[in-house]
Formats: sequence, C-alpha cells, structure tokens
Amino acid sequence: MMKYRKGLADRPAYDVTERPWKIKVNANECNMNLPPLVEERVMGRLSRVAFNRYPNEEYDALAEQIARNFSLGKENVLLGSGSSEIIEKLFYCFGGSKDSKIVYPRPSFSMYGIYASAAEAEGVPVDLEDDYTLDAELFVKTVRESKANLAVICNPNNPTGTGIPRQAVEYIAENIDCAFLVDEAYIEFYGQSAAGLLKKYPHLIIARTFSKAYALASCRVGYMLAGEGIVSMVGRAYMPYHMNVLSLATADIVYQMRHEYIPRIQMMVAERKRMAEKLKKLDGFTVYPSETNFLLVKYARAKELNESLVRQGIGIRSFGDAPGLENCLRISMGLREENDIWLNAIRMFTEGRD
Repeated sequence: MMKYRKGLADRPAYDVTERPWKIKVNANECNMNLPPLVEERVMGRLSRVAFNRYPNEEYDALAEQIARNFSLGKENVLLGSGSSEIIEKLFYCFGGSKDSKIVYPRPSFSMYGIYASAAEAEGVPVDLEDDYTLDAELFVKTVRESKANLAVICNPNNPTGTGIPRQAVEYIAENIDCAFLVDEAYIEFYGQSAAGLLKKYPHLIIARTFSKAYALASCRVGYMLAGEGIVSMVGRAYMPYHMNVLSLATADIVYQMRHEYIPRIQMMVAERKRMAEKLKKLDGFTVYPSETNFLLVKYARAKELNESLVRQGIGIRSFGDAPGLENCLRISMGLREENDIWLNAIRMFTEGRD
C-alpha cells in the first residue's frame, strides 16, 4: 500500500495542460520570442557552455548583475526557477504549522493558497473590494490580528491586473512587522516597484520573474531581493545547484540587454489600452483597469463565450465560478493581428453570429 504524505490527495493541482491553439492568450506570456540581437548573443553564449560543470559561475554572474542594478550586494539576491519557486520556498520557510499564518489578497495568484497548504500553514485571504482594489488598512488589520508570519501582495495583481500604488505598499510595510513579500511578476508593465523601499524596511522582500516582460517563460528564472539574513535563511530551503546553466546563461544575457525589451513592453501596454477601449464598447462587458500585459473582463455569458473561442482554437483563461471571479475571463495581449482576431471572435459571439 502506498503511504503518501497526509493531505497530499486533497491538494488541488495546477492545470498546465495545453492544446495546439491557433491563438494562445491564456497564460500572460509574451507572444514574441527573443529580440534578434538578444537571440544572437544568447546563442553565442550557449555555444560556450561547459556542460560538464556545475552552475557556480553562471549563478554568481547573474546575481551580481541584478544586485548592481538595484545598488545592492550579491548577498541580497536569491535566484530561483521562476518567481513561483521563490514564493513557494518563502511559504515553506515561514510556514511549518497551523499556527503559522500567511496573509494574502483574494482573488490573486491562485498558487498562494496551494503553497500555504503545502507549507502546512494556514492561509488567511483578504477579499479585495468589488473593483478589485486592495484595502490596505484592512490588510494590515488582518495581518496584525492573525499574528501572521508572512504577508503577501501581488503588484500588479494577477488575475485582476490591478496596480497597488507605492504609497499603499509602503503603508503596509510601515505598519506590519512580519515578513512582507511583494510579488512583482508584472512590474515592468507598471513601473511602481517597491524595490526602493528595501533598505528602509528590513522585513520587505521582492520577487520578480523573467517569464513575462522578458519572454523567458521556458527557462524558468526568477529572483528575490531581500536583506542578507532573509536571503541566507531562505537559501537553506534550496538544494545545491538548483538552477541549470542554460537558463542562467540565457537570463544573464537577457538582463544585460533588457533595454532591447523596452519597445516590446511599450507595445504590449499600448495593445492592452487599445483592446480595453474596444472591449468596453461591447454590450454587457465590464473591463477592469489593468497595469499588466493582460485584461480581466466580466461577461454574463463568459462560459459560453469561452467555449465558442475554444472551438475556434483561441485560448483565453476562464475562471468559471472561482470565488470573486465569477463570469470573468482573462485575456493576455498577443500580437496586434492576434488581438484583432480574438476581438472579432468575441464581437461575433455577442452579436449572435459565432
């Protein structure tokens, strides 16, 4: 008889099953591969990889480069397989028992609750307002009353797209004393980072990823910025050589050449604004403000609309009856021509011509 860990069978799985979509705008990815100059540099770098060696130098090179950009030391940077792994390790490090409380907004990144369960901690969600804004005072109150070990916000928030003003982030940092993680997976589209507050608030932690703005979802690279003590402790939760050389070398080149991505980021933001205005003109659609590379919309017939798009080979994210996201759809920004196609498909459905 297989004796699995208690509670494992009750843990929900994150569905990553895909199909051969004609248009794929369901995962907040960048629908463009590497910029040509970046690709050329990456291919040249990978041709010189020592496949027989463990990834020591590559890890240090990327960590040092990131640290310099934020005027920090290498001891303030921890790398991981995407920001998701970093968040999972933080939950593990600050969890450990049902007495360990981890506070986060709802709706937000769906893995927060799963990571809390995996860390054997108690997840304490704080419901967002009806317009998906965060009540910073309520959040602080919940953190204090629950005597939380860790507080987490996603800024801008996924899947709502909502940005949390830097003043609100600092208000939270100033009024709680537990570890405070700001998940900045989409910050390149927003610009209001909390990284400048790190030296002022030693309990503050920033998590970022290369998967979104920098189009490296396949490589699984993210990083954490925090005080030396936090980095040292969280680093103990990782196995030796947990990052591979191919991903590290690629991310190092991409970070060196991140200016090459500015036009792309600007284009995705422009497309988001363009598509938001067009969706607002469709009968029955509520389009929520977004500071990311995606839009969240509400539509009474969201389920049927999603089924129609699936039949046409268009993949978007439907949330079904998820708490706080009933009848909501999330649409990532693709190329301009892709966006025009899915918009036309949605328009045809609303007009009864699908």
